[in-house]
Amino acid sequence: MEDEIIEKRACDEIIDIILSNLSDDEIREKLGDYHNNDIAEALPELTVEQRQKLYRILGIELVSEIFTYLDDVSVYLEEIGVEKAADVIENMDADDAVDVLEEIEDEEKRDAIISLMEPEAAEDIRLIKSYEDDEIGSMMTTNYVVVSRNSDIKQAMRSMIEQAGENDNINTIYVVDEEEKYYGAIELRDLIIARTEVVLDDITSTAYPSLDAHEKISDVIEKLKDYAEDSIPVLDENNRIIGVITSTDIVEAIDSEMSDDYAKLAGLASEEELSESLGMSIKKRLPWLVLLLGLGILVSTVAGMFEEIVREVAVVVCFQSLILGMAGNVGTQSLAVTIRVLMDENISGKEKFLFVLKEMKVGFCNGFVLGLLSVLVAGLYMHFLKAADWGYAFSVSGCVGISIILAMVISSLMGTVIPMFFHKIKVDPAVASGPLISTVNDLVAVVTYYSMANLLLIQLLGI
Repeated sequence: MEDEIIEKRACDEIIDIILSNLSDDEIREKLGDYHNNDIAEALPELTVEQRQKLYRILGIELVSEIFTYLDDVSVYLEEIGVEKAADVIENMDADDAVDVLEEIEDEEKRDAIISLMEPEAAEDIRLIKSYEDDEIGSMMTTNYVVVSRNSDIKQAMRSMIEQAGENDNINTIYVVDEEEKYYGAIELRDLIIARTEVVLDDITSTAYPSLDAHEKISDVIEKLKDYAEDSIPVLDENNRIIGVITSTDIVEAIDSEMSDDYAKLAGLASEEELSESLGMSIKKRLPWLVLLLGLGILVSTVAGMFEEIVREVAVVVCFQSLILGMAGNVGTQSLAVTIRVLMDENISGKEKFLFVLKEMKVGFCNGFVLGLLSVLVAGLYMHFLKAADWGYAFSVSGCVGISIILAMVISSLMGTVIPMFFHKIKVDPAVASGPLISTVNDLVAVVTYYSMANLLLIQLLGI
């Protein structure tokens, strides 16, 4: 709440400065004290004329930086015309430029903007767009500094300074060999403090991580998190640097992956947008709902097979939802843990087997505790509220308790085995979603509960 108040205050102050009678130079100087994101937040509060005045005052370079923080940037690009839009996008990092261009729905206008850009900037955009959305290459930027391995310290410093005019990602400097292939990386601090007689190889980390441009983003999320570098080079098939993934890109990748997995866990094909059309939302949700409808009908059909047991011991129906609920809950918990475990591509078959056993043990232990509680609570409920004698009450509650234990063990197994099966056949395990696991475990719970009711209450006790 406090952050929102501060942001609102900054936005109001920015608007006051823009609408003041100060000279253009004074406005530019005062706005320099604010973050570009705060200025971007103020733009929607201005009229078109006021914004166009601001664009003129700030200049192309600052406008480019501000536009990277806008959510619906295509609206603002319309206000400055195609030629200036090309200049603004040209000054952005290539990955930001690609994101902005994708927001422009008119393909002809998008192509026109690209044609007006400098050839080098346009080529960088085409390079990034050549990769699929789920590949690392689609998220990289061409904003990086590279030096030759054959350089001495002075030459490397001079080369870095020359490139820093166009590329501001200079905390890590990349080194290439005689064939322009990736060799390693140097921290800026190490280059600055190095004495002139030091050989460049001595301060170069040849073990510095790199990524292949065609690697799937979902496959390298853990790798990106583990290294925690401010940037990581992206290589082509010839081991040459074509871009870098920055810490900002890494955060966006993790956020996007988490959002995507959350959507899948909710039974959606992918994350929905606020502005998404009704038809598209229906298209994303309907296939899963049809599948779940079929499974739901199967659950109802199986439940119908136990009509005889219900006629004999009608009270068991009272506790059906309890068994189904607990089975669904534990299955969803196991699913969430399993998906996280499967993100580690190096996990062995033995480790997977031990993990399944562990989840089943957890299910048994939790089920044992909850089963005992259910025996006690359900027994007291039957005796005091249903006027059942103690023997009958605790016979039924005992059946409930045992069913809970079995259902939770089997549901834990299902919650781990199903996503592992999806992973084995090269399907994203997140599609083994919460709704699917819950429905499968409903089936497990129904069969377990009524089978126990038949075995314990009718066959064994003759109730």
